[in-house]
Amino acid sequence: MAEQEKEAALPKKENFSEWYNDLLQKGEIMDVRYPVKGLYVWYPFGFNIRRNTYNIMRELLDKDHQETLFPLLIPENEFMKEAEHIKGFEDEVYWVTHGGTSPLDVKLALRPTSETAIYPMYKLWVRSHADLPLKLYQIVNTFRYETKHTRPLIRLREITSFKEAHTVHATWDEAAAQVDEAIRIYTEFYRRLAIPVLPSRRPDWDKFPGADYTIATDALMPDGKTLQVGTAHHLGANFAKTFDITYEDVNGEQVYAHQTCYGVSERSVAALISIHGDDKGLVIPPEIAPVQVVIIPIIFKESSDVLQACESVKNKLEAAGIRVKVDASEDRPGAKYYKWEMKGVPVRLELGPRDLKNNAAMLVRRDTGEKRQVSLENISDEVLSLFGAVQTSLYEKAKQEVEERIFDCSTHDEIRQKITQGIAKVFWCGKKECGLKLEDEIGAGILGIPTGQEPCKGKCITCGTDADMQVYVARTY
Repeated sequence: MAEQEKEAALPKKENFSEWYNDLLQKGEIMDVRYPVKGLYVWYPFGFNIRRNTYNIMRELLDKDHQETLFPLLIPENEFMKEAEHIKGFEDEVYWVTHGGTSPLDVKLALRPTSETAIYPMYKLWVRSHADLPLKLYQIVNTFRYETKHTRPLIRLREITSFKEAHTVHATWDEAAAQVDEAIRIYTEFYRRLAIPVLPSRRPDWDKFPGADYTIATDALMPDGKTLQVGTAHHLGANFAKTFDITYEDVNGEQVYAHQTCYGVSERSVAALISIHGDDKGLVIPPEIAPVQVVIIPIIFKESSDVLQACESVKNKLEAAGIRVKVDASEDRPGAKYYKWEMKGVPVRLELGPRDLKNNAAMLVRRDTGEKRQVSLENISDEVLSLFGAVQTSLYEKAKQEVEERIFDCSTHDEIRQKITQGIAKVFWCGKKECGLKLEDEIGAGILGIPTGQEPCKGKCITCGTDADMQVYVARTY
């Protein structure tokens, strides 16, 4: 390996934290050098990954939601209306107190989340049962004064890519069905990213402030910790009562509406990078990759024929809707391989004089390193077929790793041992005091009750009484 490649090499992925931080910079995802703690800058390449990721989310939501945009600034009097909600965010709010040099009559909060920005408008918009259900979403930045250790894409003071949906329904049960639908959408979204997620109902002490209940999805990271990558909250009529969101039912009565909200952030990109990446750099599912195919000309003395052939292949692939780059730089082929492997390009095509004589190219998969010669005649079909194989392979590999790192545990010592590797699954009686005692004794948290759990019987890990449910326990980000 050349000296410049050695300098650019990543730490081993087993040193996950160091690997992750280096990869964000060398893979040109985010630049962490912005001079405000907890705020980071997207490189264009990283932003392209973000755009492709959120395009999938838009595609899934746009079937029965509408995209909108609400203001960033929330008046203090609106923000303070829902006491339980505010108590959950009071230490995290940034306040705007001045306009220029003049003190403001009413302080303005930079949204930490948008319930109190959106629901005063829902009060005006929702009048009749004919207006329901109302399903809106926005993709915006939110601000939280994060006091823990900040980490790019994972724990931020400016969440740059917060997708939040807010829905209004006639009944509690219809809102509950929407929460289930939100989790279905998120599961499909992450499947498109080749990431298996674990949905679970959060314990009451960990639900969203002001919600009846919360269901969240978690991804298992390489270091054994879990990352919460999506949440869905059943708000009941709690916010409707606070903001007076009522509708006239079929009998002409004024009735409080029932609501949900659900969100996903750039943690989706953090999970994508972390779960699929390897010691060489990024590994990106084809649907997300900014560059899906890179063509490397193998040039000796005469180069014009090879370069023309590369451009011809590029044109053919682009006609099939594939995002292609020809690397005609003066770098050595090895340096080019290294560069595009770092960027996670799913497919590399190598084309030299010998290949040209055979009307073929060497095709290399980024995820497995597998090489094979393919005919230039049907190159588009070969590549598109390979995209499907890569997607399936990445998902199945990640799914197997998750399944192998969920451990049934029956003692506290066993939990402590296993959560260094992944997720413990234990019986719990459901009592808050037992749950909190468990968390205190093992130094990790109850994620929640897995959704769709089959009936089961056991003994509570803490008090030993009969229990009819199991819960996930893990270290979390």
